[in-house]
Amino acid sequence: MIEEARFKKNLKKFVFPRLSGTKFELEAFNKVRQEVENLDLDFEIQQFTFSSFYSRIYPKIAFLSTSLILFLLYLNINMILFLILIPVLLSILIISIILTRNPEKIQFITKLKSQNLLVKIKSILKEIENNDRIALFVSHLDSKGQRLKIRIRIRMIKLWVSSSIILVVIVILKNLIFIGFKIVFYIIGLLPLILSMLASLILLLNTTDNNSVGAVDNASGVVCNLELLNYYSILENRLNNYNIWILFTGAEECGTMGIRHFYNNLENFDPNKSIIFNFESLANQLYLFPGMNEGNHTKDIDSLLLNNNRNLKLRYFTTKRVFGTHSDGGFLGDRGLQGYGIGSVEPFAYMHTPNDTIDKVNTKILKKMCLVLTDTLKEHDSNFVK
Repeated sequence: MIEEARFKKNLKKFVFPRLSGTKFELEAFNKVRQEVENLDLDFEIQQFTFSSFYSRIYPKIAFLSTSLILFLLYLNINMILFLILIPVLLSILIISIILTRNPEKIQFITKLKSQNLLVKIKSILKEIENNDRIALFVSHLDSKGQRLKIRIRIRMIKLWVSSSIILVVIVILKNLIFIGFKIVFYIIGLLPLILSMLASLILLLNTTDNNSVGAVDNASGVVCNLELLNYYSILENRLNNYNIWILFTGAEECGTMGIRHFYNNLENFDPNKSIIFNFESLANQLYLFPGMNEGNHTKDIDSLLLNNNRNLKLRYFTTKRVFGTHSDGGFLGDRGLQGYGIGSVEPFAYMHTPNDTIDKVNTKILKKMCLVLTDTLKEHDSNFVK
């Protein structure tokens, strides 16, 4: 059965700093491994190496080089100097963009190790024992702290983008259309130039550290996965038409490296038959983040989740139909897999800070959510038509 006491017990085990690629993340992994072994379930360990370049260095290169290019275009500096600096900055930017098209393949700067843990629980019906129809639950093991809060980073990125766009328009007008009015556009462009450079500087000053215990992000998701493991380890609780996969990923906070490794090595998983649930930062108020690719076999999931019998209010997040943004779910959704993210938006005020503490997690809500999920899948499974 699903028990709140076990949520509380497990939550205490995982609320400690566990930056990706460190011994602390490995400690969290080993704790999960021990829980799985205690349940006598089969599991796979997926080890991988990754670089911190994509998540910690590349954004700074992109912001800085683009801002400097705009600054040089705004100034109209000496032509010789212009012809030297602009190609250099563009080359740095373009090379960085090309490298980060497949960031999991980058193996330079700081090279780190991490791992995923995947548990596979077979369906009750033997005739689909090797079927590729999966109900996959995902949560990431690592946490991180940063100098800037998420909301500040989001605001700075929005400021940088908007001011940079305005500056591009002004540069075009100044240099190509209203050439005789350059002084006017110099004055008009001064404010967006300052704002763009200021936002870029603030983002450059942001650093990653190991100072957050990551209770909401994402110990809350880890304990939900552990509770579902306990539930589906009991034979009579399993589904008839779906195998259950429960995945704990590493290095999510460093460019979703764990889920990238999982996806690149994915076998016997049909995205047109399977369904994914990504747990990401669960606090008090829960939101359902649907994907864009729901198939016929999952059309009843929305209704069953939202109209549940457990008195759980799930807010339907329709602004962007991706089951998680900059998360494991977001990565899978971008690649056309079908699923749902379940998480909260209010914790943005303190996530990635030392204030992401255990008191922010409501274990009663977590219990209700897991009950709703098991109810939903049971009813969906009972109505299943091959």
